[in-house]
Amino acid sequence: MTRPTVLVLRALGLGDLLTAVPALRGLRSAYPDHRLVLAAPAPLRELAMLTAAVDDLRPISQLGPLPWREPSPAVAVNLHGRGPQSTVALRALQPAVLISHGHRGPDWDDDLHEVHRWCRLLEYFNIPTDPADLALSRPQESSPTPGAVVVHPGCAFTARRWPAERYAAVARRLTGRGQRVVVTGSAAERSLAAQVAAAAHLPDDAVLAGRTTLSQLAALVAEAALVICGDTGIAHLATAYGTPSVVLFGPVSPRQWGPPPDRPQHVALWAGTTGDTFADRPDPGLLHITTADVIAATARLGSHSVPNGSVLGS
Repeated sequence: MTRPTVLVLRALGLGDLLTAVPALRGLRSAYPDHRLVLAAPAPLRELAMLTAAVDDLRPISQLGPLPWREPSPAVAVNLHGRGPQSTVALRALQPAVLISHGHRGPDWDDDLHEVHRWCRLLEYFNIPTDPADLALSRPQESSPTPGAVVVHPGCAFTARRWPAERYAAVARRLTGRGQRVVVTGSAAERSLAAQVAAAAHLPDDAVLAGRTTLSQLAALVAEAALVICGDTGIAHLATAYGTPSVVLFGPVSPRQWGPPPDRPQHVALWAGTTGDTFADRPDPGLLHITTADVIAATARLGSHSVPNGSVLGS
């Protein structure tokens, strides 16, 4: 007999998937006899399986009519956004139950952390969740450079991208301490990674941008000594594996996208101001974070003396 289906829509990126893990696990526990299908971009399949909550991934790269030719889902869950387009796409499948903001559900709250947003949605429908349940299973691959410091200079939005020369300065200081540094990113960010590596006097094989799958990147982060990055997906991988991290925020507050505040191995540096996520230049608050701030955070991480979400100058 075919199992009933829970269809979950989250057609977004890596960080979006990882912040939804507690909600996915809540759904898995609430519907143990159902098949849980995630509608998300195809490259996320490997990591979706590492959640131990998802049975299958239905590839989708943008909102619109969902490619669904099976019987109507027993439950459709909108973990994508506030609607209406995402809600309309799920409602068109005529699910027996639809879980979404604004559809007999809670009102949208802009001030919530992304993890808590989706847990709150499910709890409104009497589905228990644990917002701290963010860990991923280890991938089968081994890290190509276990124990390295991972520097990730890229971000999807220019406003969140700290200058390459500052990442290079941090990398030079860390290599001077005898630490091995690698630079990661997507294939599109390979030139940026190469620029950082060259300025930091790193060898060519330190540039891993465009040379890893997401599963290999997960293995790299899981076995890394430290991750240094902006407000982007790899920061959530560091949280998922408990790997120490220094994450640079601006124009968005870490209170909305940062690591849990009770985990001292993760440091979120923030100037205390917000700005335009879609600006075509780095956010002024992000630029207020200096290389000295980042180097100091890495030096003090071992003692766990830096509070997560720390505001510069506080």
